[in-house]
Amino acid sequence: MTELTSMANIGAEMARKLRSAGIHSAEELMATGSKQAFFQLKTLYPQVCLVHLYALEGAIQHVEFNSLSEDQKRDLKAFSDCLKGRRPPPPETANPSEDEDRP
Repeated sequence: MTELTSMANIGAEMARKLRSAGIHSAEELMATGSKQAFFQLKTLYPQVCLVHLYALEGAIQHVEFNSLSEDQKRDLKAFSDCLKGRRPPPPETANPSEDEDRP
């Protein structure tokens, strides 16, 4: 099994947190996936933030987290926002009930 710290973006502290979440190797992180790993971390460490999720995805893809595409970052941010209970606002639409009140 390959050490977590051999992966891009994974230092000693992130590896320690991953091990406490039940992920002990690079192979286990790749099998778990960045989103599930982030979810497990967020459960134990509520202060982990979006950059941690980017780092996990970068580690799985063997790239620095800041090299992720904008589409990947957008997808990961949407996932992170859902965990926080935030949903993107619905698109603005005309409210027909407001128009009914006008003479």
